[in-house]
Amino acid sequence: MSEPFDLDPGYMIMMVLGFALTLSFRITKQFAERPDRKRYYTVQIITIVAAVVGAKIAVIIGDALWPLKPFNDWYALVGSGRSIVGALLFGFIAAEVAKPILHYDIPPNDRFAVVLPLSIGIGRIGCLIAGCCRGLPYDGPFAITYADGIPRHPAPAYEMLFNFSMAFLLLALCRRQILFGRLFALYLVSYGLFRFFIEFIRETAKPYDGLSGYQLMCVVMVFAGGLALIIRTMHEPESWAKWRAVGARA
Repeated sequence: MSEPFDLDPGYMIMMVLGFALTLSFRITKQFAERPDRKRYYTVQIITIVAAVVGAKIAVIIGDALWPLKPFNDWYALVGSGRSIVGALLFGFIAAEVAKPILHYDIPPNDRFAVVLPLSIGIGRIGCLIAGCCRGLPYDGPFAITYADGIPRHPAPAYEMLFNFSMAFLLLALCRRQILFGRLFALYLVSYGLFRFFIEFIRETAKPYDGLSGYQLMCVVMVFAGGLALIIRTMHEPESWAKWRAVGARA
């Protein structure tokens, strides 16, 4: 992380496209009343801010290997990479902490849970083009070679396929209101497990007894998402009944 992140044009195009996809979907369609929409956006702003910060913190831990190594290159951090793992984990935790403080009784937005993996999957196409998030050397089917001339696992492509598959699964569940209000938690668990195992073929440092900092965060992600999934399945808040009916009509 001694140099700022080189923003490849193809990478930037796919990142912008993924972000535009998220904004284009009517993820607040079910909020007919302005106060409810305002409350939702308040929690979303908190989530986004925490996700941005978390994405950077994860890079410090996963790539710069802090606290195992001292980290002082703050200028490079501003322009360097960002982590989906950190964004998902810190954004989720911030939202869960903020909800009881704000007396927020609206269920997590299943529509957003459907769109998010689509956006991430498109972003991973940008990673594939730019040559970041690379896989380990691998001379087999579907191997990809960058400027270094070394055939590698197409790790971003694996993640792209996973996220697109999750988007279709979550869409089917959302339409049938299966696991209502719990689709984002389900995605956290699924992505956390997927990312934990795919890290073994990614070109990331693994100083924690063969595990990377990202894998440690994935463990926390699976625990947090799984806990939310279990609690909300066993004790679904009474206030969700109203939103379940609204979602059925939307």
